[in-house]
Amino acid sequence: MPFERFVQTGRIAKASAGPLKGRLVAIVDVIDQNRVLVDGPLTGVPRQEYRLNNLHLTKYRIKFPYTAPTSIVRKAWVDSDLKAQWKTSAWSVKAQNICKRSQLNDFDRFKLRYAKRQRNKLLTIAFNTLKKRTKSDGTPRILKKDRRERLRAEKAKPKAKK
Repeated sequence: MPFERFVQTGRIAKASAGPLKGRLVAIVDVIDQNRVLVDGPLTGVPRQEYRLNNLHLTKYRIKFPYTAPTSIVRKAWVDSDLKAQWKTSAWSVKAQNICKRSQLNDFDRFKLRYAKRQRNKLLTIAFNTLKKRTKSDGTPRILKKDRRERLRAEKAKPKAKK
């Protein structure tokens, strides 16, 4: 699989460190092999130089000319409907879940742990009953309990007269 996320004009990146951590920015210009000029008109990021080590490149790219002013970057950002695309991405959902989890208090963490424990008990019971009722080759196993129930059902039926 070839590499697809290049450092290029219009590439959307997520800042991973510093005061901009977690914000989306657009690469406007490449200064050198370590630094780029970024702009985030709709994410509250002013145009500034930023280190590539502190950026995570995304799969999104918007089209605007080389070293375009902020107004053109803003227009391209709005036209591409980037905010909606980002909200539906797995990366964004995961970041939101991490944020939610970091805001839990002690009692919320306890409730979460207790709910997971209850869920896992139910899953374990269901798995063990299925495991008990199948042979290693995958065919169903007839248990003594099943035989007894079948015999009781046959005895309970009224016998047909000849």
